[in-house]
Amino acid sequence: MAAASGPLVGVRVLELAGIGPGPYAAMLLADLGAEVLRVDRPGGADAAVGLGGRPRTALLYRSRRSVVVDLGRPEGAAVVRQLAARADVLIEGYRPGVAERLGVGPQDCWAHNPALVYGRMTGWGQDGPLAGTPGHDITYLAPTGALHAMGRRGGPPAVPLNLVGDFGGGGMLLALGLLAALLEARDSGHGQVVDAAIVDGAASLMTMVYGALAGGWWRDERGVNLLDTGAPFYDVYETADGGWMAVGALEPQFYREFLRLLGLDEADAQRDEVSAWPALRQRIAAAFRARTREEWARVFEPSDGCVAAVRSLAEAPCHPHLAARGTFVVLDGVVQPAPVPRLSRTPGAVQMPPARVGEHTEAALREWGIADVDALLAAGVAVQA
Repeated sequence: MAAASGPLVGVRVLELAGIGPGPYAAMLLADLGAEVLRVDRPGGADAAVGLGGRPRTALLYRSRRSVVVDLGRPEGAAVVRQLAARADVLIEGYRPGVAERLGVGPQDCWAHNPALVYGRMTGWGQDGPLAGTPGHDITYLAPTGALHAMGRRGGPPAVPLNLVGDFGGGGMLLALGLLAALLEARDSGHGQVVDAAIVDGAASLMTMVYGALAGGWWRDERGVNLLDTGAPFYDVYETADGGWMAVGALEPQFYREFLRLLGLDEADAQRDEVSAWPALRQRIAAAFRARTREEWARVFEPSDGCVAAVRSLAEAPCHPHLAARGTFVVLDGVVQPAPVPRLSRTPGAVQMPPARVGEHTEAALREWGIADVDALLAAGVAVQA
């Protein structure tokens, strides 16, 4: 395995394989240099590749190695406890109580490693009346107010992929909590549980909106507010060729530049006259329909008008700004987002392509100091791909 790079070099993370937010948190840490070892289940290839379809395109699983250990057997749980004894952080995404039943819960692991930071990624959290029930991003967003707030006036809630729950409110905040607990553990010598719940994270992402609601400048309905397509100067508009332009001309000086470049008279397009917004929206829409997306992009993208062309997934890596920054990278022929955030002195990197399930079982178990690896493989407790 090539030498890792990034600020987390030297940190060891044990990831009990799951889907969605847990793997995303593990990917963030691995991209920043942590040695993350993913423990997959025997026959768990479908779950491991997730939506990637093939191992090499299952990008959430990049930058780390995979071992297969049968946690359903006492010998397999013992291996995981031994691995946890050599780790700084453990990540699991089981329903509450499952890790304990398997013998790899926090107390089981702390008996061997009191300083271990134990990350638990769930939708509902470790307690509460719904803690034991299943769900997915959309059902975790529903009770928080976040899903209710997204969408157009008179229409249904708009589903924001699984970005707000799984990845923003889930995996990203799990990674933050793990790093905070790791810093504390290095001072105290004691680990703790990081209870990362998607419902908590999604609610946290709504902090500004809840403040606006309390302050009286946000209405508790869709499509009537400043940032939810209620304002005609914060919306998307179709162009002559069926493309779309995103408009975010909120501040007065940017709004004036937006009107100038769009060809509208500022005197007839006052942004603060809410009663005139429907007519203003029609005029803006008519103006955008007069030219193609690329024509408008050439007009707006070098300006202060706060307008940008909406690019597809295939187009995004070729955008001049993103290309100049290296926002996307290509590894083994697969285009993918680059590691984030950027650090000036110890930058992270995609450490390796996504591993096949069990690709590194024998080598990684030996490197982590597990005894009797040959016997474990022979007994089927561990499986080498």
